[in-house]
Amino acid sequence: MGVAKAWRFSLTPAAAKLALLHNGYNNGEKKQVLSLKSSATATTITKTTSSLSQRKQTVSWSWSWSLVCGLMLFGLGLISLFTGHVASDLEWYSQRLVKNTLYYSQLNGNGREAIDVWKSKYSKFYYGCSQRGPRYAPVVKERASNGYLLIATSGGLNQQRTGITDAVVVARILNATLVVPELDHHSYWKDDSDFIHIFDVDWFMSYLAKDVTIVRRVPEKVMRNMDKPPYTMRVPRKSEPEYYIEQVLPILLRRRVVQLTKFDYRLSSNLDDELQKLRCRVNYHALKFTKSIHELGQKLVMRMRRMEKRFIAVHLRFEPDMLAFSGCYYGGGDKERYEFAEIRKRWATLPDLNAEEERKRGKCPLTPHEVGLMLRALGFANETYLYVASGEIYGGDETLRPLRELFPNFYTKEMLANEELKPFLPFSSRLAAIDYIVSDESDVFVTNNNGNMAKILAGRRRYMGHKRTIRPNAKRLSALFMARDQMDWDTFAKKVKSCQKGFMGDPDEMKPGRGEFHEFPETCVCEKPFKDIAKSNDGNLLTAGKTKSTYSVENPGEKARHMSMKRKIGKDRISVGDKEDDEIFAD
Repeated sequence: MGVAKAWRFSLTPAAAKLALLHNGYNNGEKKQVLSLKSSATATTITKTTSSLSQRKQTVSWSWSWSLVCGLMLFGLGLISLFTGHVASDLEWYSQRLVKNTLYYSQLNGNGREAIDVWKSKYSKFYYGCSQRGPRYAPVVKERASNGYLLIATSGGLNQQRTGITDAVVVARILNATLVVPELDHHSYWKDDSDFIHIFDVDWFMSYLAKDVTIVRRVPEKVMRNMDKPPYTMRVPRKSEPEYYIEQVLPILLRRRVVQLTKFDYRLSSNLDDELQKLRCRVNYHALKFTKSIHELGQKLVMRMRRMEKRFIAVHLRFEPDMLAFSGCYYGGGDKERYEFAEIRKRWATLPDLNAEEERKRGKCPLTPHEVGLMLRALGFANETYLYVASGEIYGGDETLRPLRELFPNFYTKEMLANEELKPFLPFSSRLAAIDYIVSDESDVFVTNNNGNMAKILAGRRRYMGHKRTIRPNAKRLSALFMARDQMDWDTFAKKVKSCQKGFMGDPDEMKPGRGEFHEFPETCVCEKPFKDIAKSNDGNLLTAGKTKSTYSVENPGEKARHMSMKRKIGKDRISVGDKEDDEIFAD
């Protein structure tokens, strides 16, 4: 288009005038020559020559300027012809930046657009990408490996999940053969489930076959040839890959079998891209639940969908152990203080905490009532369906009553599956897995603390296309709840929406210095190519609300061919506190 405009310029009236001026210059030059022949005076010759020189300079300048203008227009035409799409891309980014800035300020009232509490308007621009790079080294076979790595995980289901994920990465770093990890049978939950009871072990081994060699057990021949039992050690929290190479690898080469105990959060959050993507392949693809757990979880999802198309999953995390560990107080008097003090005896190293100060710092989980008030203030209606993922609630039905009044359509796994749930009741990890499935499939997931389930699911939902995940901004909300009686509902709701800006699960919430990789898997979140965004806007791709199937990457290599650019969303993040007592958050 730009070339055509430049070409058409040569046919405009302005161009015609320039041509006439050029012709006039030629005719005038001839006339001056004739006048020189007929003139008799030197003065006339001098004047005429001076006039001719001035006209030559004027016309020459005009002609040169027109030529420069024409070349500039022609050049701009070529640029616009070949790079016109850049302008549209910049326009898309600028519009998105402006819209994103105003997104949370567009609240109800004053004629402004309300927040879409069910989905992020920018989620369609992103997808999960964890494919191997072109220079990814082939897997080391069992016979050629440096030895066998035994892993003993720690905590509850989701804390153990972090350990399993990092165990695969550590085996890759050490060029070791990984033995299927052992689950924790001695933590607070006393669940004796093994790996094969919760996860599909065959899928786990086959899916990661190009990354790490995994076996079910150390071969008998190797065990017989060992002079000593397997060497057992515990590595520090958040250890760098160099630590494993310098401290663990020499022992592995010498002893052939090494066991790492209490393995949770024992690997740094900041790794190179290939190792981070391996983390994502393990966590979001290789760790599939067993058939019995998966089928029951999907049944509960279908039962919620039959009642209502969209539903919220709320992870209340208001169990007695959680509240005792937090050091918070919820108005239960001496009885509550005594019960929490007894539970806190489990952790000898826990410091004495000031409950009021902890609440001001945002370290106290919201009560079920406060969670309900927050959701109503954000715009979820009374008829919204809630699935509550939780264990034993401190205070029982009395504590849950205000939440039920705010949201009468209140369901739990026990309410949705009675007889079907009985085989799972003795096993807390299997029950947690069912809650995990329903929470993952929900339209909106609401966390009530930053524990392991909250982090793992928040990261997974970002990877699966930024499905809405709401985290209470407890630090600001706590002050707001304390002043609740001093303001009307509209003012309270407006302030809640303001508090929750940046805590609604939108893509641009991922900023440097916040969270850690399991919660913010930035290396594994990519932007869609602009052509795919255009198709999505035309309705050719699945729309929001169906992001699960859109972003499930069963063939990462195929997705890689359609990737435009990788979204880098902040590195050097603050890691989780390095305390041995963190297992309490193992939900």
